[in-house]
Amino acid sequence: MKLLNAPKFSWNSLGIKLFASYLLIIGIGTLVILNAIDLVAPNAFTSHMQMMQNGEMVGPGGTGMNGMMGGAAGAALNSSIDQAFKSALGEAMLVAGLIGVVVAIVISYFVTRLIVTPVRRLAHASKRIAGGHYAERVPPVGKDELGEMALSFNEMAQALESTERRRLELVGDVAHELRTPVATLEGYMEGLLDGVVKPSEEIWLSLHEEAGRLRRLIDDLQELSRAEARQIPLKLAAVNPLEIAGAAVERLENQFREKGLEFIHSLPQNLPAVQADRDRAIQVLTNLLTNALRYTPAPGTVKLELAPTTGDMVEFKVTDTGIGLSPEHRPQVFERFYRVDKSRSRALGGSGVGLTIAKALVEGMGGQIEAISGGLNQGSTFTFTLPQSP
Repeated sequence: MKLLNAPKFSWNSLGIKLFASYLLIIGIGTLVILNAIDLVAPNAFTSHMQMMQNGEMVGPGGTGMNGMMGGAAGAALNSSIDQAFKSALGEAMLVAGLIGVVVAIVISYFVTRLIVTPVRRLAHASKRIAGGHYAERVPPVGKDELGEMALSFNEMAQALESTERRRLELVGDVAHELRTPVATLEGYMEGLLDGVVKPSEEIWLSLHEEAGRLRRLIDDLQELSRAEARQIPLKLAAVNPLEIAGAAVERLENQFREKGLEFIHSLPQNLPAVQADRDRAIQVLTNLLTNALRYTPAPGTVKLELAPTTGDMVEFKVTDTGIGLSPEHRPQVFERFYRVDKSRSRALGGSGVGLTIAKALVEGMGGQIEAISGGLNQGSTFTFTLPQSP
């Protein structure tokens, strides 16, 4: 993790503005204090001197102060005392003002650096991230607002780095998925052009299947892009959960029977309606059942259950006795192009984006989806929830 140094000095920086504002406040305060003392102190001193001259203060032996100093000598003495007081007060305030200004400048400088340095680091780190350096981070600076800003910035940088990594993985996965059908098409076409392969119904059928595989992959990628961008229009309405489950069961029941799997579905009749897009909800449930069909070897069991949950939700649960999920792979099951069985081809294992699309659709309808498994060869359970219709 790379930490940034402070940038070069600039007169238009936030630090200079804060520093100038501190000095302006200090200067105005100092001028006010000096003027106030200059106006108030002489009058107060003169008042006390007049009290002394009027005999309100008596000297030794009962002799008044006027008796001790009278006439021109007394006035000259008063003037000297007044001038001495002003001079002494001016010198004291000058020294005090200079010391106060120096101390204020030093304190303001360090306070300014304390506040502005983290902000400058954030600004430079944001420029680095904008330039594609997603590993950039800023050091923590405490538990105040600047510290919270640094933590939030690092979390954002981590999310951007993760997104960029997934983008690169997506490019590689798409290239891998396209390579096989394109290579097959290219091989057949070269054989036909060179006369090595004779045109036949089987050849045209194989070419058609490979072209169809490419088309399905493109459709899946387009659907995935729209789903992750939340651009799939959802027609939310009150839907009976039994209608969703019934449609998915009807589509796949024969396939379970042909593979030799026991397909159990527990569908209670008193479920509340859910707020969902009927077709998209059927698509999600069909995807989960299809995965259970693919990854459950015969003889095995797949079970579909529906039940209301706390929080005004209805849960759809698909449990199988298939190959299961290892603990380290379970968080990845909803990522793009992830397959539990890496040895499966796209034709047998699907495109690897079905669960990603299902997750985006469920969350778009206000629900949640998750996968649970005890480990490899211990089966798995996929559940998703949909909110009850108001």
